Amino acid sequence: MVSSVRRLLHLALVFLVSSFIGSVTASSSSKSGPVPIGNGYRLISIDKSSDGALIGHLQVKQKNNIYGADIPLLQLYVKHETDDRLRVHITDARQQRWEVPYNLLPRELPPTPSKHTNGRPTETPMTATEHAGSELIFSYIADPFSFAVKRKSTGETLFNSASDKSSPYNSLVFKDQYLEISTTLPKDASLYGLGENTQPHGIKLYPNEPYTLWTTDQSAINLNMDLYGSHPVYMDLRNVGGEAKAHGVLLLNSNGMDVVYRGTSLTYKVIGGIFDFYFFSGPSPLAVVDQYTQLIGRPAPMPYWSLGFHQCRWGYHNLSVVEDVVENYKKAQIPLDVIWNDDDHMDGHKDFTLNSRNYPRPKLLNFLSKIHSRGMKYIVIIDPGIGVNSSYGTYQRGLANDVFIKYEGKPYLAQVWPGPVNFPDFLNPKTVSWWVDEIRRFHELVPVDGLWIDMNEASNFCSGLCKIPQGKQCPSGTGPGWICCLDCKNITKTRWDEPPYKINASGTSVPVGYKTIATSAVHYNGVREYDAHSIYGFSQTIATHKGLQGLQGKRPFILTRSTFVGSGQYAAHWTGDNKGTWDDLKYSISTMLNFGIFGIPMVGSDICGFYPGPTEELCNRWIELGAFYPFSRDHANYYSPRQELYQWKSVAISARNALGMRYKLLPYLYTLTYEAHITGAPIARPLFFSFPNLTKLYNVSTQFLLGSSLMVSPVLDKHQTKISVMFPTGTWYNLFDLSKVVVAKETESFSMHAPLHVINVHLYQNTILPMQRGGMISKEARTTPFTLIVTFPVGATEGEAKGKVYLDNDELPEMKLGNGQSTCVDFSAKAVNGVVKVWSEVQESKYALEKGLVIEKVTVVGLTGVKGEISVEVEGTMGILDLSKVELVETEHEFHDELKAKGSGKSKMVEVKGLDIPIGKQFSISWEMRID
Repeated sequence: MVSSVRRLLHLALVFLVSSFIGSVTASSSSKSGPVPIGNGYRLISIDKSSDGALIGHLQVKQKNNIYGADIPLLQLYVKHETDDRLRVHITDARQQRWEVPYNLLPRELPPTPSKHTNGRPTETPMTATEHAGSELIFSYIADPFSFAVKRKSTGETLFNSASDKSSPYNSLVFKDQYLEISTTLPKDASLYGLGENTQPHGIKLYPNEPYTLWTTDQSAINLNMDLYGSHPVYMDLRNVGGEAKAHGVLLLNSNGMDVVYRGTSLTYKVIGGIFDFYFFSGPSPLAVVDQYTQLIGRPAPMPYWSLGFHQCRWGYHNLSVVEDVVENYKKAQIPLDVIWNDDDHMDGHKDFTLNSRNYPRPKLLNFLSKIHSRGMKYIVIIDPGIGVNSSYGTYQRGLANDVFIKYEGKPYLAQVWPGPVNFPDFLNPKTVSWWVDEIRRFHELVPVDGLWIDMNEASNFCSGLCKIPQGKQCPSGTGPGWICCLDCKNITKTRWDEPPYKINASGTSVPVGYKTIATSAVHYNGVREYDAHSIYGFSQTIATHKGLQGLQGKRPFILTRSTFVGSGQYAAHWTGDNKGTWDDLKYSISTMLNFGIFGIPMVGSDICGFYPGPTEELCNRWIELGAFYPFSRDHANYYSPRQELYQWKSVAISARNALGMRYKLLPYLYTLTYEAHITGAPIARPLFFSFPNLTKLYNVSTQFLLGSSLMVSPVLDKHQTKISVMFPTGTWYNLFDLSKVVVAKETESFSMHAPLHVINVHLYQNTILPMQRGGMISKEARTTPFTLIVTFPVGATEGEAKGKVYLDNDELPEMKLGNGQSTCVDFSAKAVNGVVKVWSEVQESKYALEKGLVIEKVTVVGLTGVKGEISVEVEGTMGILDLSKVELVETEHEFHDELKAKGSGKSKMVEVKGLDIPIGKQFSISWEMRID
């Protein structure tokens, strides 16, 4: 259950609380300059291990006690783990410190810190030196210790931690609860990432704005604030002499941190854990994400139906309302694949239960049988908080299995929607087994098709140490459910609840345990919530994935709010509580694009806004954009007016247009999920991913690409019927009318018509796009005949185009070739010496042939017309098409406004209709081009 309304109500309280919190300002500037928090370290020994890694030791130069005592001796471990990935690991040399658990995020183990009998290793005199890999070079200076990472091919410095008296940051600082390290940056570097937050200036990081990482139930309406996820990774894109190169930097650390980006430097201020840096050499943006997801886990395979349209609302009070919603979508002829329930189906907001009055099980099962027979799916929400209730089986079984997070030996008490709750400790293997069993039990009660895990930052309506009040009902059953009714007191007696350095939590430096689990609470094996807080949602996601996958061996679908490094391997994400405003419509694009970089490509925002109610015009424009989110769902707040897409006639028209195109594009979108799964490639991408050398595109945040060449340019402001669209150099074809062409001689903006029901979507040259006829549901749409759209540069006499389609049994847990239930077809086209040829190469044809899928039309745009006859070869049989069965249509291209006089008549759209080519068989089609 989302809690934006609650957050707005207590926002004033947050500021009051924060005003009483003293934040140490040792590093702030004064007339005498910054006061150093630490005095740095010197390298006293280094050696090379048998596997080629460096192992060294760093000794503190001069101790001070600002933010606590310096750790006197550190262990340095440096390894080129792959040709394009370098790891730099720095920790306490004498004892193990908290790291992201290796069982949650598998990776290579560094050497275990050793206890030196004489207190320190033998000193070795050091001079500056280098440790080179295939593409990255690690270099270091011994005293004061600093390190740099360079690109071997160009000599360019990618990261440099050296500081001097003029630097606005400290040398290396490593204390128990405060770590600091910085890097210099060229002022023309473009940075992306460091989320989750809502960035008002677009996708590109903006200097001197706060980037705090600490998972928090703060709604997405809050700008420049730590939100639901923590992703301490950034991509750095630089352009030298017109040639761009990108690299990535991950600090794998789950503790709270402020990242200070000044434009020419970047500083990490972390309140625990270690420095565990990974550097990814790129050099293309796609290569960076490939290398990053190779480490953290490839994005999860998604079921085909998940790419359909989803409808949800908090406030579907009974089953008949849900039934009406499904039927009204059908009547309005608006595609719908998945219907969702927020917690309305639950008994008293308790997980894994049914409200017997409003959602009686027999009627619900009949409803599910009906929609399942159509191919529709049903998903419900579960929150991590388990209601403290003696008659509640899930709670009693959890108590018996000792699965809850503890405080002073007792389950930590909090409050969420059911009232008093305990939080499962997903770091405990027993908890995972219990959770998997509860999912199994619930699935036997209600055969849901996926699970939505929310409030898992974790969110708590109270703060501190609480107990259930005596003599009063809690919650009262009246008024907002998010008002704390437990008897609570602040916890200030430990340094885990009141750390010496205050990160900018919730944008106001509130205590780190504010409205969440007390940070001195204890997990399995003595792990503190202080360290594990930001991986709570991640650990729940892994447990939920295990539970769903164990049910019937089917491919799981999970939607999670809180995310961490690696969450994309298990789940999709939505961007949380947004408002129904034009600004929030804009922000949704940047957030979506960021999550593609984070390795979570299946992402989208609540279409039309979560609350309050959108205007009719805004909802029109939002579904036009939302139809092209990777994850496309309309979701509204309990207190908002109804906003299903059929509620307004005009919105229904826009929905039929935009979702109609989405459902034609499903094979393309599904192929993109396959590419994401095997390479990490984002589904929705910034324009610079395909055009990295064009600096004009580095902060374009109002347009995006699906895949490499389908550009979406929505209307983002009210009362607009024309928009300015930036077109990278080349030829772009209007997807809704391929006869309409935009030719950009250089990267430039054009004014494009965008009346109310129109969104501009353009397909780039040199592409082969597979499409189907579409339909009202993905189950039907995926069985319809295919069309191939082949795009060449307009007026070209020579050129090449490529594309692919991946097809499989989407219930299989894995998305791969070689299992007899998947097919991949690579399409190619070439124009050379006056001849056009389109052909395919099929891998694993069995699945596609069994499904009887065929290509009914091939459309080639940008070349001249057809001369003579068309030749078709299918699986080695050559012949001339029987023209009585084939319709050949040639259409002159219509050039955009100022281009109309340039080349009109020199190129055409050629449609070859009436084909019946099995997509599982290799084919070639060719013809001679007409020379006018």
